[in-house]
Amino acid sequence: MDSINTLFLLSGFLIALSILASRLSSLFGLPLLIIFLGLGMLAGEQGVLGIQFDDYSLAFLIGHLALAMILLDGGLRTRLKTFRVGFRPALSLATLGVFLTSGIVGVLAMWVFDLTLVQGLLVGAIVGSTDAAAVFSMLSGRGINLNERVGATLEIESGTNDPMAIFLTIMLVELLVGDIGGIAQTLLFLIEQFGFGMLIGIGGGWLIARLLRSLDLAPGLYSLLALALGFCVFGLTSVLGGSGFLAIYLCGLMIGNRPGRHLNFILPVHDGLAWLSQIGLFLVLGLLVTPSDLLEYALPASLVGLALIFVARPLAVLISVKPFFKFRWREIGFISWVGLRGAVPIVLAIFPVIGGVENASLYFNVAFAVVLMSLLIQGGTISLMARWMKVEVPLGVTPNRRGPLGVLPENDYEMFVYQVDNQDLDDVPIRLLRFPSGALISALFRQHAMLHPKGSTRLMLGDVVCVIGRTDDLPALNRLFNGDAKLKRERAFFGTFTLDADALMSDVAAAYGLTLSPGEQEMSLGEFVSLRVGGHPVVGDDVGWHGIHWVVSEMEGNRITKVGLRLYQ
Repeated sequence: MDSINTLFLLSGFLIALSILASRLSSLFGLPLLIIFLGLGMLAGEQGVLGIQFDDYSLAFLIGHLALAMILLDGGLRTRLKTFRVGFRPALSLATLGVFLTSGIVGVLAMWVFDLTLVQGLLVGAIVGSTDAAAVFSMLSGRGINLNERVGATLEIESGTNDPMAIFLTIMLVELLVGDIGGIAQTLLFLIEQFGFGMLIGIGGGWLIARLLRSLDLAPGLYSLLALALGFCVFGLTSVLGGSGFLAIYLCGLMIGNRPGRHLNFILPVHDGLAWLSQIGLFLVLGLLVTPSDLLEYALPASLVGLALIFVARPLAVLISVKPFFKFRWREIGFISWVGLRGAVPIVLAIFPVIGGVENASLYFNVAFAVVLMSLLIQGGTISLMARWMKVEVPLGVTPNRRGPLGVLPENDYEMFVYQVDNQDLDDVPIRLLRFPSGALISALFRQHAMLHPKGSTRLMLGDVVCVIGRTDDLPALNRLFNGDAKLKRERAFFGTFTLDADALMSDVAAAYGLTLSPGEQEMSLGEFVSLRVGGHPVVGDDVGWHGIHWVVSEMEGNRITKVGLRLYQ
């Protein structure tokens, strides 16, 4: 009984301490995952609490459960429209990129640790893939609004690159213990990992989404059912020889992109579950490592980590993305930098321990050291690199809060809450506001008192306005409540003047005294910018032409609708 009580006490204390310590991330710029790992190490056998934990099998199980929940949540929040620009380059990175990264790091590890080629390649395979937990946490936690091409590529890559890393790791472990099959069997294993993962993930997710949408359950049950069925997809895929990680990510993707009232109950709960999974996973992995053993490998592992960050990842991105897709050099540079390693390499490093590979502690400690270095160097500088590489897009005004009313099963009305910060709205009667036709102000709060707004009610700075409308009304509402400071940031990025993308280039050239090639005369401005960008344009793309930045400022689907003009500085 005492051991059970102690377990409750210690687990509750560590989780609560991890959540409270997360404030250090904003105060000192430390990546959250580093804090969770550090607390786990402090609580370990050579730390303050002296907890002895060396059960690799249990850590392996916890790792799979936590990563499954993290990937399910990541899929739920990924929009299918991002696949328009990010799927093909992400798939190239998730396959060819992981293979190249593993090979380059493996050859270097062979030399640094005096290993055989196969042993060195196993080190490379373990640290070869980026980590979904680290990427999702860093990009969302730092408030970085990347352009769609870069953000989509990084998110989809981190959610889909586990099968290649697992395939390489298992293949090399089997080769070291003398249990490897033939070439045909090995290739079949790779095809099964991706094939079953994609088929069962997409198919199962589609069926689960339809089921959730058709059921009438208590609000708290939707998220539990989605999690339970997601685990079923994970387990079935793994039993059949596919990648459960890929399947559960795609399952979440299908559920999250099926509109319905169920999502309003699922997303908030899964956000908490994903955080709990990250905290629990990194605490357990921190408990598992022995700091004195880690120090023995610190120097050579640092060389491997630096080579991974500054050589292997950039070369892999350059070879697997640049020749085939229209990415700019600064985008290539940022994608190279955000090759974050996290829980996945440490979990993969448990494979050699369980498989009985000789000197298995080397793989685990090297992976742990590389992850620490990646989180500190790459994770700690993401915001700085995003600004330096100019891949950020200004985050426009959004409601302070929003929530569905639950009136309609589809395209439901929502409540949008805005605070009046725009000087242009001060002392303006509500009847003069240019509201979307389907939206209206339902309540107005001034100095903590609720007013019943009328057409003659004049807005004041600091007012909190509750607007009922639909998702399609958001762009117009956001523009209406846009504050001066945010407008200045947007104008500095997109330019002071905005042109309609349907304008003919001949008219634009005549107005601004520009010279066109013969084939450009009949083009629209949107077509001209799309051609210059190459591939799929996204908001934030800019084309330098005749001393002016022509910046994509608005899009509808694949079509550019607005283009900003910003002079060179």
